[in-house]
Amino acid sequence: MGRDFCVTCPNEEEEEIQLAAAYLDKKIQEVRAEGKFVDSDRIAIIAALGITHELLMMRHGTGFDIDEFKRRIVSLKKKVDDAITKKEA
Repeated sequence: MGRDFCVTCPNEEEEEIQLAAAYLDKKIQEVRAEGKFVDSDRIAIIAALGITHELLMMRHGTGFDIDEFKRRIVSLKKKVDDAITKKEA
């Protein structure tokens, strides 16, 4: 949402945190693009609810495609790596 945050985590979790942040940002952008919500708090909450729903669907074994999930992870990792490379340049 145009803001940077510093998150403290163990070094071995840094990549996963970056992937999670990229995924959350994607969901926030999707909610924002729908144009139904203007308030940033509501946009963040709706995005979080969507992600939570995905998690619950995965836990219950419904509506979850593991291959699509893996493709998304690879795609998000590439985007994060590209963003970090650009920032370091």
